[in-house]
Amino acid sequence: MSKITFSTKDINILQKNPNIQRVSERSITYTDDFKNRFIDEYQTGKFPRQIFEENGFNVEIIGIKRIEQSAYRWKKAVAVFRTSDRAIFIQQTRFFY
Repeated sequence: MSKITFSTKDINILQKNPNIQRVSERSITYTDDFKNRFIDEYQTGKFPRQIFEENGFNVEIIGIKRIEQSAYRWKKAVAVFRTSDRAIFIQQTRFFY
């Protein structure tokens, strides 16, 4: 979890993004659809920040470090579950710290 906390205003803005399942003062839970889209777009050569921005995220609110950490976690999960069902790895990404 991040040490950076979101204000009530930030939470309200983030909750409007359809790629977010849940948001609290300290964390964001992204939808499985967004995680899959992120991996697909990343594998075509896009940068994590670009993918987040193109999917309606305000980088100033969520922070580049949070983007980098999410990207790292999801890429690591893809490497581990490369031969497994894609839905499984996306649901398990939080377990790979």
